[in-house]
Amino acid sequence: MQFSEFPFNKSILKAVAEERYHTATIVQQKAIPLVLAKKNVIVSAQTGTGKTAAFALPIIQLLFDAQVEEKQKEKKIKSLVVTPTRELAIQILENFKSYSKYTNLKTTAVFGGVSLEPQKEELANGVDVLIATPGRLIDLQMQGDIDLSAVEIFVLDEADLMLDMGFINDVKKIEKLCPRKKQTLLFSATIPEKIDELAKTIVKHSTKIEINPEQTTAKNIGQLLYYLPKKNKTDLCLLLLRNTINGRILIFRRTKVGVDKLEQTLLKNDYKVTSIHGDKSQAIRNKAIEDFKNKKANILIATDVAARGIDISNVDAIINFDIPNVPETYVHRIGRTGRAGKSGIAFSFCSPDENAYIKTIEALIEKPIKIITDHPFIINKPKHKKLQPNTVSKNKKGRKSDNSKKNKKRWY
Repeated sequence: MQFSEFPFNKSILKAVAEERYHTATIVQQKAIPLVLAKKNVIVSAQTGTGKTAAFALPIIQLLFDAQVEEKQKEKKIKSLVVTPTRELAIQILENFKSYSKYTNLKTTAVFGGVSLEPQKEELANGVDVLIATPGRLIDLQMQGDIDLSAVEIFVLDEADLMLDMGFINDVKKIEKLCPRKKQTLLFSATIPEKIDELAKTIVKHSTKIEINPEQTTAKNIGQLLYYLPKKNKTDLCLLLLRNTINGRILIFRRTKVGVDKLEQTLLKNDYKVTSIHGDKSQAIRNKAIEDFKNKKANILIATDVAARGIDISNVDAIINFDIPNVPETYVHRIGRTGRAGKSGIAFSFCSPDENAYIKTIEALIEKPIKIITDHPFIINKPKHKKLQPNTVSKNKKGRKSDNSKKNKKRWY
C-alpha cells in the first residue's frame, strides 16, 4: 500500500514524499486507518518497522482537521506522547516536525538531563503535540508548567522499555492527569504479562495489532554467528574490523563499562569511534549520534537502552559483541541495518555462558543463524543433549536414584 492511498492532507503527503516514504510498512498499513478512525490501539512490533510514522502521521492529520474546524487562537496540548528515553523523545520530535512542516502544528519535547528553563519557555508559547519522558513531565506538571486537561490523543511508546526502566507507576499517574475521554495508543516491542495488565487499565475497548518478529527480520540482513571464548571477543572484533567489516558499524554491548572499555581499545587502534550509554550527559550523547550520522565516526558503540528507537540510517553492519538475554532485543538490534531495501549484515559473538540466549533467539526468529567456523578462536557449536525421562532405578548398592538430577547438567 502506498502512502498516497491514505486519506492524508496534501501538506502531509508532500512532507512524506520529501522523506522518500513510498510504500507503507505492515504496521503502518494496519495502524494508520485505525488511528484515523479514532480507535484505541495496542501495537506490538519491533524496532525498524515504522512505528513512529504509524502514530505520528495520523495524529498530525487528526489535529490538522480539528485545527481547521476550531480555529482556536490559544494552543493547548492536544496530543501527548510519553517515551522512556531522551534519545527516543528527540527522535520522535524530529519525525513529528518533518511530517508536519507544512502545517501550523507546533511540537516540542521535554526530557531530563538538560535545563528546565528553555523547555518552560516552549511550553508557555503553546504546543499542539508534546513528547515527554515521564520524570521531566511530572516535574513540569507539579511546577504548573504543563496542563494536560485538553489532551485528546495519548500515546505510550516503547511500553516494554518503560517497564524495564521502572516507569510504569509514573505512566499511570500521567494517564490520570489526562481527560478520561481520549484516544489511547500503546506501542511496544513485546507485550509481556505486566504490559498486558497495564494495557487493560489504560486502554479500553482497544484493537490489538501484533507484527510477529519473524516478519520483521528482514530477508536482506545476513546473520552470522561466531562461537568463541569470552576473553577473545575483542581480538575477534579487531580482526573482523581489519579484514571483513566495512562502512558504518553499530556495536552493541550489555553494560556501560563494556562500552567504555571497547571504545578505548578501538581508539588505541586508530578507529574513528564514538559511544553512548546512560551515564553520559545528554550533550555528549547527542554529539556522539551526530558524529556517527555525519560520518565523523564510522563506529558507534552503545547499550540497548541508550540506542533504543534512535533512527540511524545507512548502517552497514551490526556487531552483537554481547548476546542479548532477551531474544526480541536481538531483532531490535539487527533491524538497525538492512533498512529501506538495502542489504546489511549482523555479526554475533557467542561465548559459552551465552549459548542459551542463542537457542531462544533462533526459536523466536524460527531459523538457525549461520555459524562461521573460519576464525582463529573457534569453539565448536554446543550439542543439545536430549533429556532422559525421569525414571527411578537402583544403583549398585540397591538404593533408588533419580536420574533427573543428572539431566540438569547440560549446555543450557
